[in-house]
This record gives sequence, C-alpha cells and structure tokens, in this order.
Amino acid sequence: MNSEIKVIFVEGTTYTTKASILKRAKEVIGIPMRDIDKTGRIQTGKGAIGTVVEESWFGYTPNSEAAPDFPEAGVELKVTPYVRKSGDIRAKERLVCNIIDYMTEYDKTLRTSSFWHKCQTLLLMSYEHRYDVPKSEYTIDKAVLFSFPEEDLAIIEHDWETIMNKVRSGNAHLISEGDTMYLSACTKGTNAKTVRQQPFSDIPAKQRAYALKASYMTHILNAYIFGNKQNERIIKDPSILQTQNFEQHIIDTVSPYIGLTQNQLQNRFGLACKAKNLNEVLLAKMLGVSGKIAYTDEFQKASIVPKTIRVRRNGTIKESMSFPTFDFIKLSQEEWEESTLRNYLAPTKFLFVIFQENDAGELVFDRIQFWNIPDADLDEVHRVWEKTVQIIREGVQLIHTPQGVRNNLPKRTDNRVAHVRPHGKNAADKLPLPDGRMMTKQCFWLNNTYIAEQIRK
Repeated sequence: MNSEIKVIFVEGTTYTTKASILKRAKEVIGIPMRDIDKTGRIQTGKGAIGTVVEESWFGYTPNSEAAPDFPEAGVELKVTPYVRKSGDIRAKERLVCNIIDYMTEYDKTLRTSSFWHKCQTLLLMSYEHRYDVPKSEYTIDKAVLFSFPEEDLAIIEHDWETIMNKVRSGNAHLISEGDTMYLSACTKGTNAKTVRQQPFSDIPAKQRAYALKASYMTHILNAYIFGNKQNERIIKDPSILQTQNFEQHIIDTVSPYIGLTQNQLQNRFGLACKAKNLNEVLLAKMLGVSGKIAYTDEFQKASIVPKTIRVRRNGTIKESMSFPTFDFIKLSQEEWEESTLRNYLAPTKFLFVIFQENDAGELVFDRIQFWNIPDADLDEVHRVWEKTVQIIREGVQLIHTPQGVRNNLPKRTDNRVAHVRPHGKNAADKLPLPDGRMMTKQCFWLNNTYIAEQIRK
C-alpha cells in the first residue's frame, strides 16, 4: 500500500442506520486486507476475510447470535467471495446464514422465522478469490444493501416451507440440500456427524443451517452487484407463484404434451432438428423458452439441471448419469465436505425429461420429474468417493489386458448408487496421476439401475 495513504479505524463506533453502515462498507473498497487486519485474523482459515472486516473494520466481535450484526438497522453483514471462470463471475460458495433450531422453528412462518429475522436485509461485500494471490492482498471491491425481490420471495417462502414440512412430519433427518431451489438447509458442524434433536421424532437429525445456494448467489452477484444482463425467465408473471409453486407450474405447463412422440412434437413446434439434445429443445418449446432451458433465470438461480432419460420398452435405462471429469491430483487433495462432487450433487435439483420407447420403437414424451438425491444415497456416493480418493492416493492399479487397460477404481457392481469409469474422448485422452503416471480420464457416474429405481418412485 502507498505509504501516503492512511487507513482510519473507528473505535467503538455504533452503526445504527442503513446509510451509515453502507457508507462505512464502501470506505474499505480497494484497501488490502493486510492494512485492515489489526488482530492477525487474516492468517486463520476459512472465513478469515469476513472476520477481518467484522472485527477490524466495523469493530465488533464475530458471533453466532440470532439477531443481525447491526440489530438497530436490521442489517446482517456477509462477505462473499466469487471467482472468474472464462470471463463469467460465479459465487465461490453458498452463503451460510444461521443454524436451524428444529425445536423452535417449526411453528413459525417465513416472516417470523430466525432466517428472516437475521437475513431479510443483507450488507453484501464481495471480493475476488484468486488462487495465486495471498489473502493479505485481497480487497473488497463492491458493497451493496440487498433485500430479496418479490419474484424470488415466493420461491424462498416455498423453500422454507419445504424444509419445515420435513421437520413437522418428524423427518428432519431426511432433509437434503437439493429439496429446495434458492434457500437450502446445508449441513453445519465440526463434521457430518454433528446432530440435533428434532421435535416429532427420536431420530437425531444432522445439524443444518439456512443457506443461499451458490447458484442463487451467482445470480445476486451478477444482477445486483455487477449489473450484468439477466437471463430469460420461464415465468413471465411472478404473481403465478402466489398460488402455485414453481415445480407444479412447470409440470402443469408440459402436461398437455404427454403421450406425443418426438416426431409429433417436432411437427407441433415446426422443428426440423436432429440435434443430440433434441428432447431438451422440445422441452424448451413446451415451456415457451426461446433459448436453452438450462440457461433460464429460474434454472440458473436454483441450480436445476435438465437430464433427458430414455426408457426402453422393458422399463430399463441404457445410460448411467455422468458428472464432469475429475482431475486425479486435485481429487486426491480434497475432503468430502468441501469436495467438488459433493458441492455439485448435494444442492442440485435435476429435472428428468422422460421419454418412453413404444412398441414401434418411437420415443414418446412420458412426463417430467424433479429429483434430488436423498441424503442416505448421498452417503453411498460418499463411500464411492472415499474409496476412489484412497485408491488414487495409494496408487491406482493399471492392469494391461487384450481388451485394454483395467483399473481398481469402484465398479458399478460395487455400489447400488454410483461408480467410476472412463469419460474421455478416447483411450488416449489422459490426465496425470499423483505418482506421475498417465491414466484415461475418469468421472463419477450414478448407476443406470439406480436412476431407473428413482423414476419408478
């Protein structure tokens, strides 16, 4: 920092209005963390940037109180990181709010909930997370006061009710992050075994916190902080969501097309398309979307991933569901709770677009189904992930056979839910292992038999 620039710390100042809080927040923009940090917090682990801003800039002790950080003004401070990928701005992580007390929260409404009390107005201070720069050089680049827009509140309220309905039915132990769209209930504690009492069951439930999904935070960053262009919306009139939730609206909108073949749908929409993603194109047309369904406002904010499923005449599914190729070295250095696979699979809601093969061999639109992985099945994926990481760390066995190179990574027959197998362009498409050997690219897959089981439910 230039020696002529002086950073003035305000000791003992109480910020009681939104205007004074925002003014103080904007004063820190551009100042390196090393020139703000008065307590050495920047050297600590995760959350260090936020702690420095709270403690050394605003002058209050970080806490886990139920009240917002600035109670007089009703403002909660959240320092949120983002990354740039191929020029796009993406939230680095979800925004964790407050621990859910199952015993006291279930008989409230969204507007009387602990989440609303704490987070109805957020002071969002953003910074770019750069892997090649020490934290001491990070700077806050934006500061805004954020309140949830009406079109999002209807979905957030439904999300909150979805979480609480599981508590009210004695199923808090079955809550999953993917149950909801924007507001999730993420696991929170020293480890995944941290549990809490629930009111209508003796089964301990994982400790969870309200959190805004990373996908929703990406939307907030782009729309409200950086002012980037908005995506096409599926629901043009937000008032629809006052009487019908998003998922049911989508199901009802496409229901008139059930029973039509691919050819009949193409004729209906005037399409002459042989694209590999034809079924997704047809779904977009059913929903009145001009672009790709995956890029719509609602799908992006809620991390909804469309997946076409083709069911054979005998009820089986040919394809397993693949995930992005993993880097062997990076995977070997991960821990499960912060792993790439878990952070993708746990909060994601999938939209299965199901086509059934008829006796004539034609694909008929059967239905759509929203689905997210149940927590118990995510534990099975964890086992496959853990075994994979262990094998990679210890050294993968590469066995040369007349049919090609085999390995000892988890097979489809090893687990009911998931497995690992190649996902490269060809056998020569390889990545380095931690020991320097090269291996054909691999990825995690959900078993086709498991997916068939889920759509039968």
